[in-house]
Amino acid sequence: MENLRISLMLILVTMVHRNVLAGKVNKHKPWIETSYHGVITENNDTVLLDPPLMALDKDAPVPFAGEICAFKIHGEDAPFEAVVLNKTSGEGLLRASSPIDCELQKEYTFIIQAYDCGSRASGTNWKKSHKAVVHIQVNDVNEFAPTFREPVYKATVTEGKIYDSILQVEAADEDCSPQYSQICNYEIVTPDIPFAIDRNGNIRNTEILSYDKEQQYKIMVTAYDCAQKKATDDVLVRIDVKPVCKPAWQGWNKRVEYEPGTGSKPLFPTMHLETCDGPVSSIRVTVELQTNHIGKGCDRETYSEKSLQKLCGASSGSTDLLPAFSATTNWTATLLTDSGRDSDLIFKFDGRQAAKIPDRVVPKNLTDQFTIATWMKHGPSPGLRAEKETLLCNSDKTEMNRHHYAFYVHNCRLVFLLRRDFDQVDTFRPAEYHWKLEQICDKEWHYYVINVEFPVVTLYVDGVTYEPYLVTDDWPIHPSQIDMQLTVGACWQGGEVIKPQFTQYFRGSLAGLTIRPGKIESQKVISCLQACKEGLDINSLESLSQGIKFHFNPSQSTLVMEGDDIEYMNQALRKVSYINSRQFPTPGIRRLKTTTTVQCYGEDTCISIPDVDAFVVVLQPSEPWITITGMDHFARLDTEFESSEGLVLFPNIRIISTVTKTDLPPQGKAHKHGRQEEIIHNLDYCDILVIGNELNPDQESLQLNRNELHGKHLDATNSTSGISVYGVDTMSSYEQVLRQVRYLNWHSAGIFGRRFRLTCSELNGRYTSNEFNLEVNVLHNSNSMEHVNHMAVQPQYFQAIPHPMMRHNVNSAHSSAIPSAATIVIVVCISSLLLIVVLGIYRIRVARLHSSESGGGAKENQMEWDDSALTITVNPMENYEEPQQANEESDEEEEEEEDELEEDDITSAESDVSDDEEAVTMEGQRDGRRREQLEWDNSTLRY
Repeated sequence: MENLRISLMLILVTMVHRNVLAGKVNKHKPWIETSYHGVITENNDTVLLDPPLMALDKDAPVPFAGEICAFKIHGEDAPFEAVVLNKTSGEGLLRASSPIDCELQKEYTFIIQAYDCGSRASGTNWKKSHKAVVHIQVNDVNEFAPTFREPVYKATVTEGKIYDSILQVEAADEDCSPQYSQICNYEIVTPDIPFAIDRNGNIRNTEILSYDKEQQYKIMVTAYDCAQKKATDDVLVRIDVKPVCKPAWQGWNKRVEYEPGTGSKPLFPTMHLETCDGPVSSIRVTVELQTNHIGKGCDRETYSEKSLQKLCGASSGSTDLLPAFSATTNWTATLLTDSGRDSDLIFKFDGRQAAKIPDRVVPKNLTDQFTIATWMKHGPSPGLRAEKETLLCNSDKTEMNRHHYAFYVHNCRLVFLLRRDFDQVDTFRPAEYHWKLEQICDKEWHYYVINVEFPVVTLYVDGVTYEPYLVTDDWPIHPSQIDMQLTVGACWQGGEVIKPQFTQYFRGSLAGLTIRPGKIESQKVISCLQACKEGLDINSLESLSQGIKFHFNPSQSTLVMEGDDIEYMNQALRKVSYINSRQFPTPGIRRLKTTTTVQCYGEDTCISIPDVDAFVVVLQPSEPWITITGMDHFARLDTEFESSEGLVLFPNIRIISTVTKTDLPPQGKAHKHGRQEEIIHNLDYCDILVIGNELNPDQESLQLNRNELHGKHLDATNSTSGISVYGVDTMSSYEQVLRQVRYLNWHSAGIFGRRFRLTCSELNGRYTSNEFNLEVNVLHNSNSMEHVNHMAVQPQYFQAIPHPMMRHNVNSAHSSAIPSAATIVIVVCISSLLLIVVLGIYRIRVARLHSSESGGGAKENQMEWDDSALTITVNPMENYEEPQQANEESDEEEEEEEDELEEDDITSAESDVSDDEEAVTMEGQRDGRRREQLEWDNSTLRY
């Protein structure tokens, strides 16, 4: 027992000792820093602590007591946790236990403590450190784009002002940090607008706004945060421009459409002037129609200069010094031309081109009366020292350099030089005439005419008369035997130089340069030649107020109106219209410009009125279809070809013109309806061309009596290739002339057929007709037969009769040859028909013979029948469409004739007796029947 008691005592002492030892082992608390600062990025779980999380224990290196087993966080809803990474070193880690969102909470503060492992592995009797404060800041991520607070921003401004700020736009960013949540920049996305925006979103205008130019601006604006992240959606800023009362024309349209053939159209039907109640004393309005881009200044008729002279009644004898190049007018071959316009030929001179006029063209010495006319477009001369620029010059060809007469430009002055010869006058006489005009150097087309009635020289520019401001006298030129040279575009220097050359070159454009010796042109003709077919007009002149004064320039492209009442001026301007009298005007744009000057009481100008810029659009006219119709093939006897009058080629020619008129569709219909309507207009040429070989002058010709041209504005040229009728005249006049064209062939034996082609044109080839082809054939006459009953012999002239089946098309210029089998058939048919005709004539003559015998001597004084020259011509194709019926009728007639001959028993000698009446009747019947048989129209044949 005692031993047991001792053992228990020992065990008890051991346990007490161990407890005492344990308390002595874990006698220190863990140690950590008193405060920590950490940073964590949102949407991340790692916390960067400063200083790092570390716990120390003085009990180390004793196991458990010197080790760190845990970190504990004290705080409500702190989404963090701390873990021990190394128990021995006491290193720990702080991390997020749930997602961190900066936009929800930007920072966190909580308490943390460290725990050692206690006295044993189970953690018994562990000790905890003091409490440390942890402050965590959440770093932001730029996950949100800026958004505008308003869906649309609106503002209204008054025109004519510069604003420091019209309105302010504002955007916001949902990010939490200042870097990502603040808006650092705004930008206007819409290009080319007169607005700007600053960094605070204030919008201002960069230039004065105009209500007439733009009444509302739509601007798209975007925003950027400080990290330059752009707003997802731009915002619309609408700025309305409010007009202020300012002096201007109101109520007009910039575009005016003009349909050809509708007469005059008002340009400003609702236009009125706003003066803002200013004290107006007078108003001056200028309306200008700018057409310098069309031809020679406006939409004139595009006929040739020669045709216009005939239309205007100009005197004959005018010579064109700048004609189109041809074999007979080859002196313009080296000149630069611009024929791309719908107008006459225009020659451009760049200071290096000139042309010599042949001596045969113009007389060497002009008389005391003559006219020089030209279209000219000229600008200021280049260089500091302007030289003479010669349009027309007549100078010595060799030995000397005297200028007999010249027309030139010098320093924007027009000079005409005219030196007389000593044999004409021997006193000091006027020699140089000077004019100084703005038109000379304004780079526009003008029509210049110089009328000389020596010593009086008159200049017309666009139909307006100008007297010379300076006339210089000079002595006459000494007579000599030196030939003269007339040049265009420069002056010929033929003497006193080493090498003859051109000098004083012209720089500009010329057209229609003509000279008329021996007579001057009237002002009426000059005005007609330069008249413009389009221009400005005033409707109802009688309704204009007497307080309105107006003036047109000669071409009616500029209208000036003056008055002192605003309402009267408004009414007058509403009557201004555009008119184009051309039937087929040139389509395109004509610009309009209206300038206004307003004066107030006691002041020169008090109100500034902006110019009105508009344009007239001339629509495309309906193009005409010119159609030529008539008999396109026929055959005639060779005697008609060989007669002195010849054969009329186009006896029934017809020329018509149609256009397509578009009707508005009826209700419920989607398509417009077009209908053809015949119109009447002029032609300017018709050509008859010989198809195939040209005419042989030794045996054939085309003829046109020039008397047929009298009373018409027409002329004609004739050659071996055909006849050309030209001039501006009606289609009816052309028909009358073409119907008189005759073809003669006095050796027609070798002619199988002649083909001609007729074409007509309007506006210098702008509209051309169809090609009308005509074929004529010769029916040869035979005089070798003495008696009609001998006509069973095959006559030669049948070989020249063309068969319609030989031609595949009426417009074809070639003919097909007849096959041999067809030839045999035709010969047999001709022989049969010929026999029938002979028997018919024989029967009629026998009947007339009986009648003559029974009538006694009543016919004794009439002419006897002479059939020695009788010619019977038969068209084998006259019954082509009914061949079977024709053959049956021929057989029946032949049997009846044979029966009657047997009954009458008439001899061949008796058949020669006839009388004059029978001869005349038979001849008329033959002529009528022959014409009916020889003319056919194969347009309905079935090939």
